[in-house]
Amino acid sequence: MFRSYMAKPHEVVRKWYVVDASGYTLGRLASKIAAILRGKHKPTYTPHVDMGDYVIVVNADKVVVTGNKERDKIYYHHTQYPGGLRSITYQDLMKKHPERVIEYAVSGMLPKNRLRKRMLKRLRVYASADHPHKAQKPEVLKI
Repeated sequence: MFRSYMAKPHEVVRKWYVVDASGYTLGRLASKIAAILRGKHKPTYTPHVDMGDYVIVVNADKVVVTGNKERDKIYYHHTQYPGGLRSITYQDLMKKHPERVIEYAVSGMLPKNRLRKRMLKRLRVYASADHPHKAQKPEVLKI
């Protein structure tokens, strides 16, 4: 009888990847990044173990959306005070904090469990083309 291999947390080897977001559609890019943060691209993927790699996203201000989303898409958050529902449109968020658009999209595609926060800590998003992670020697990831 064959037994399935289950990876242990101390056996995980993490790599660094850099992704250039310019010209990519937001949702398609976010789903690929979420899969890498989860570790689904590895042959030893185990659902209950945090297997993912580090992902650096550059040129976040050049990501595109289709249709009327640029004008109509709205992001909500609540301040936890009465009447504290706040909203901001995609256009305004791209002007103020373009990196948050990718962070929110990837966050929504990760599982809603205890591993989610740990996976999101390995996502680094930058609005421009340069990043401070040259020492990690990240590989360029083609999506």
